[in-house]
Amino acid sequence: MEITTILGVIIGIIAVVGAMIFKHIDFAVLLNPAAFFVIIVGTVATILNSYPGENVKVIGSLFRILFTKKKGQSEAEMIELMYELAKKARSEGLLSLEAKAEELEDPFLRKGIRLLVDGTGEEVIEDILETEIGAMEKRHEINASIFSSAGTYAPTLGVLGAVFGLIAAMSSINDTERMAEAIAAAFIATILGIFTGYVLWNPFAKKLKVKSQQEVMAKEIILKGIISMQHGDSPFVLREKLLASLPKYKQKKIEAQQNKKE
Repeated sequence: MEITTILGVIIGIIAVVGAMIFKHIDFAVLLNPAAFFVIIVGTVATILNSYPGENVKVIGSLFRILFTKKKGQSEAEMIELMYELAKKARSEGLLSLEAKAEELEDPFLRKGIRLLVDGTGEEVIEDILETEIGAMEKRHEINASIFSSAGTYAPTLGVLGAVFGLIAAMSSINDTERMAEAIAAAFIATILGIFTGYVLWNPFAKKLKVKSQQEVMAKEIILKGIISMQHGDSPFVLREKLLASLPKYKQKKIEAQQNKKE
């Protein structure tokens, strides 16, 4: 479970509720079906009008990505795996990795090892694997833009909802009590639009982009490891090359873990 997403949503709600408590606002004003209708249904309409069906149907899986941690090997585990594969290739030859490839869970790594064992040239391996990484990045960019679009449209729909509320208020101009209630309700749509846009949808888009960058980095580690093995680099050199692609704090963490094992 991705605890940061859950915490973010909860804290965002607490921020709104806390502000209402401090301002002595009755929570009953939030129970405004019209405001929810124009924001939620309106945002859905904007997404349907913006993206083809093949993109829209993945929204459910995007929420799953946002609220769950992806299962897989960490950077340290991936580097260690590449190190072990390099040791096997150096001592037994590249062909010894053919059987090992079938045991690998990561399909990208499995493909890279198969290309390596088949004697594929460096440029071809790079072209195939980099093309796959690029296609993944483009796909992730489109997925993240769905939430970015929702974050752009929701606040504007909040203004639209406020206008509807003000129209209702003006129709009750002779009844000051009803007019005051209508004006208060008008701004609920604005609050919902801003909240969903800037606390939910835009941050969700940002998190998807960050997760995409992390996945790209993991695949680039694999690509560098494959090319290093093809060059015949020693396992130690391969590991140092892969570590060099990580931030310093991660390098130190991985090195500390390796020192404990040794």
